[in-house]
Amino acid sequence: MLRTDSIDVYYGAAQALRAVSMHVDEGEIVAVIGANGAGKTTLLKTISGVLRPQAGSIHFAGRRISGLDPDRIVAAGIVQAPEGRLLFAHMTVLENLEMGAYLIKEKRQFADRLDAVHRLFPTLKERAKQVAGTLSGGEQQMLAIGRALMSSPRMIMLDEPSLGLAPKLVTSIFNMVQQINKELRVTVLLVEQNVRLSCEISNRAFVLENGAIVLEGTGMEMLANEHVRRAYMGL
Repeated sequence: MLRTDSIDVYYGAAQALRAVSMHVDEGEIVAVIGANGAGKTTLLKTISGVLRPQAGSIHFAGRRISGLDPDRIVAAGIVQAPEGRLLFAHMTVLENLEMGAYLIKEKRQFADRLDAVHRLFPTLKERAKQVAGTLSGGEQQMLAIGRALMSSPRMIMLDEPSLGLAPKLVTSIFNMVQQINKELRVTVLLVEQNVRLSCEISNRAFVLENGAIVLEGTGMEMLANEHVRRAYMGL
């Protein structure tokens, strides 16, 4: 479904990604593991078109998307829920969801998408008129993910969805990721510092270190890997 072939990405003269080749099959949950500064967010921004690779290519559903503007990549079926949520804080919950559906032109399709998001996140329906900036951290994360889902994506990229949340909410977020994958049939590319939980729910995972992929395997293989356990799980 998604394939990157030897992509290089730079910030000025500093290389952030080095010959990164990876793939995500339709229907999978795939996790990206790595320390801060390893290149995880850079990878997601490059796939979503915010950054351009200086070498290599990116294909989605058999079509080359590297070089396309972000709005065309969203239209192709890839959407990102960014790190830090980046909500429109002074707009209501409903207005944020409407912004996520800016590509949808038909009222019936919009209503269907809104209904699907409300079924997944009932709190967002209850708080439709509330200003987004006044929501709790967990509710803001639900809204960020819900906004992304409003565009009817085939694949969603989640960047640190449990960041800053209380421990009891973290499990809820991971359950929601599985619901998105199974019930909405959306493929998931997940960047997450909670290595144990992300590997437990993922079909496959790969490790980024210093901008390069150094390990790849199933989620269970990663949980058993000595390097992953020492470097990222403190075991």
